[in-house]
Amino acid sequence: MIYDKDQYLLPYKEAIDARREYALKLFDGMAEGGSLSRGINNGLYYGLHRTEDGWVFREWAPNATRVHLIGDFNNWKRSEAYALKPVGGGNWEITLPEMFLSHGNLYKLFIEWPGGGGERIPAYATRAVQDPVTKAFCAQVWNPAEPYLWKNPKPSRKRPPLIYECHIGMAVEEEKVGSFVEFRDNVLPKIAALGYNTVQIMALQEHPYYGSFGYQVSNFFALSSRFGTPEEFKSLVDTAHGLGLAVVMDVVHSHSVDNEAEGLSRFDGREDLYFYNGWQGRHPAWGSRCFDYGKPETKYFLLSNLKYWMEEYHLDGFRFDGVTSMLYWDHGLERDFTGYGDYFNQGVDPNSIAYLTLANMLVKELDPEAVTIAEDVSGMPGLAAPLEEGGMGFDYRMSMGVADHWIKWIKELPDEDWSVGEIWYQLTNKRADEKTISYAECHDQAMVGDKTILFRLLDAEMYTGMSRDSASPVIERGVALHKLIRLVTLATAGGGYLNFMGNEFGHPEWIDFPREGNGWSYKYARRQWSLAEPDYLRYKYLRNFDREIVSLFAEEGLLGADPELLVQDEEKKILIFRRKDYIFAANFNPVASFADYGFAAPAGKYVSILDSDDPDFDGHGRLERGESHLTLPEKSPNGPSEYDSTLRLYLPSRTAVALKKID
Repeated sequence: MIYDKDQYLLPYKEAIDARREYALKLFDGMAEGGSLSRGINNGLYYGLHRTEDGWVFREWAPNATRVHLIGDFNNWKRSEAYALKPVGGGNWEITLPEMFLSHGNLYKLFIEWPGGGGERIPAYATRAVQDPVTKAFCAQVWNPAEPYLWKNPKPSRKRPPLIYECHIGMAVEEEKVGSFVEFRDNVLPKIAALGYNTVQIMALQEHPYYGSFGYQVSNFFALSSRFGTPEEFKSLVDTAHGLGLAVVMDVVHSHSVDNEAEGLSRFDGREDLYFYNGWQGRHPAWGSRCFDYGKPETKYFLLSNLKYWMEEYHLDGFRFDGVTSMLYWDHGLERDFTGYGDYFNQGVDPNSIAYLTLANMLVKELDPEAVTIAEDVSGMPGLAAPLEEGGMGFDYRMSMGVADHWIKWIKELPDEDWSVGEIWYQLTNKRADEKTISYAECHDQAMVGDKTILFRLLDAEMYTGMSRDSASPVIERGVALHKLIRLVTLATAGGGYLNFMGNEFGHPEWIDFPREGNGWSYKYARRQWSLAEPDYLRYKYLRNFDREIVSLFAEEGLLGADPELLVQDEEKKILIFRRKDYIFAANFNPVASFADYGFAAPAGKYVSILDSDDPDFDGHGRLERGESHLTLPEKSPNGPSEYDSTLRLYLPSRTAVALKKID
């Protein structure tokens, strides 16, 4: 159990055991024959389904007094021919002959309740489309004559994830919304060529406002139609699998959009159909609705949602967004988590913990190799620990503090004042019972109001100095630190690594989706891939470096071993550590290079296999490619005392090298 591994958790043993027992009790009540998956079938019952001789539609709306199916097939009029009948338990149902509905028809529900009524999109609608003129959304009948035929098996996911985080709509260079087809044909090959093994896709669930980045979901079972059709997305996933790429969905179960016409809010006139009542049901910062994870119907809805996405689209796992918001009644807003008492008190929602535990149990039952990742800033113990050890079962948690610290150091200190000891501590500080996904920056750091690492380092000179012909101390510093930061972050990662698309080559500027404030422009909601192609621009060489470091870790499986600190030299700004048979040496000193820098290391022969100063990576070429180094049989004051040999290296300023022990 996690409290056996961490003595500071022993005072909370009773609470940890109670959480586990509560989840297991819920499992027993929801499972059929020991299978949670067999007991979770809301997606097969509710919504619109084709039958042998027609159609059946069902909806849960316990506060409704009348429900009608309306659409372009009946001129959007309520009629008895399309009236649903109550069948008990708050459920409504209608069966229709085949001729009554056709592929492509638009439809909604008109739900009446005591004192009111309104049009609603069905909660389990699997497709919703937006009218280009009115901007209103409708559900759409989707029953193509030729179902998609899958071609490729899922790749093995028994490997640390090297994640390429992406957004379909902004993955094109043109000022528009990109498509599944364009992403499949143009972006997937780039990801595979860079050495990543996992694609994490944002904004797949339908959302009314494009600028929400997909985090204000309205239709949880509907693939966002602005990017294309379900068959086109299946082709994307299938192609990714053929390239050896796992596909992970950024799933939003932390809240729901407040919209009533498009979403679940006041679906049948009730405030609390799927959500908590009163203040607990509304998110004060996001303006959205908060799910009641204790309500059985909500748990079945959300768990069925996970099952649907995995089975319908062959997904390889999920990154759960906003987990901190789910765990705490105050959503973790404007407070620090400073002690274990913060995780075991009345401020924690026990229902959310139980739901997340069940979600992980279901995903693993459906696919034992599936990957689950939690986005949590609070550091909740047990989040990424197995259920049998008292955890919630996530495979990984996002190491969100790493990116925050890089930004903090860049903003607040000149790099000559950076502490290599603090860098090491913050990049390796994690719970022993958990694996993490590290990253120097994700989409959050690229949004308007923030800056990517390279843009923050270069600022205005990015517009004038990215030609290799230009000579600028600001550019030289920024490019060198960009490489150092990324290599050290990846090389110290606690289980996996993530990069947001385009950041590997230092994509300029920020992300700003079309909105009224920018004249509904797509100028900053795209990726300028062409910048990384010309030889005369530095972007290409940053991409080269990213490809080399990611491919190294993908091929050698280095994330499977913990990093070991060898040198933490604050005076000279040198950080050296090893991982398996590899040694990584980083000189953060802005001006000083060091010849014959000696440190204790395992005896043997080492070969330089990666050098951030290589001209192929826009460096100065101060080191010899493939140079061999032999340890000397002497003790060194630098490094662990158990090593009786010394390795000596030339370490140029603002340079990192990787060496492999070959003998």
